Amino acid sequence: MNAILPDVSRTESAPHLRPLEWVGMQGIDLFVSVAEPGYQRDLPARADLQVDLPVPHVKGIHMSRLYRLLDDGLGGGNTLTAMSLRELLQGMVDTHKDCGSESARAKIDFNLLLRRPALITEGLAGWKAYPVSLDATLVDGEFRLVVQVTIEYSSTCPCSAALTRQLVETRFLEDFEGQSAVAINEVARWLRENATLGTPHSQRSEARVSVTADGDGLPELGLIALIDRVEEAVATPVQTAVKRADEQAFAYLNGQNLMFVEDAVRRIEAVLDSYTNPQVYVRHLESLHPHDAVAWSAER
Repeated sequence: MNAILPDVSRTESAPHLRPLEWVGMQGIDLFVSVAEPGYQRDLPARADLQVDLPVPHVKGIHMSRLYRLLDDGLGGGNTLTAMSLRELLQGMVDTHKDCGSESARAKIDFNLLLRRPALITEGLAGWKAYPVSLDATLVDGEFRLVVQVTIEYSSTCPCSAALTRQLVETRFLEDFEGQSAVAINEVARWLRENATLGTPHSQRSEARVSVTADGDGLPELGLIALIDRVEEAVATPVQTAVKRADEQAFAYLNGQNLMFVEDAVRRIEAVLDSYTNPQVYVRHLESLHPHDAVAWSAER
């Protein structure tokens, strides 16, 4: 004899009759299939799923339905796109009509792994992880997708560089005081010994950039294109595998791209004009201070 299992979500009413804005789950583990031009990988991810609960007397939603929709959809090998996210959200609403749900949201977090070449050395490359967060909502039938990527880079302080140059200049004038001319070889020797009399402070930094997807029919999310554009703007993305020639090239890039957090935000913003509602937040993990320097752009 098969007993009918109780379902208190259906048979019992909520003790306090109040609507709820969002109800669901957080931190669901899954694999997602990410496809970009020249790139196809299944990546581990975590998902948050919620629907609204506008009917005051309904005790609870059907969380197992949300889980199965996610597992059958994004976890079932379907490529992660704006369209597949929209279909997931619509399914979440459709399966909760008995709860009165009209809106849904999904947040997908994963690391996009990209193979990045060394600056100079041919054939040398390494993997770099770029945190990605996709925040999709379906409210009153309107779909919205915000794509966020985080990019690490190196930042060298312009003020510190100026102070360092002054140290070197002052020592040079002291060491060659009274000489009207100095041989080139002597200058080269002096530089080898004294050019690092002081060094500007640099630090690992991060830019968190978000844009709104233009529509739900996009064939891909454009993650790599967005990451590449930001890295080109800051010009000093952190490196993976390096040899001495690559490290020297990286030092040169840092010296040619001195920047405060304000400079970094403005650089990145300047290359995002073709995107919808770009938002930029940067953080420099200070090596001079025990606190960080931060800046972000105003909403447009």
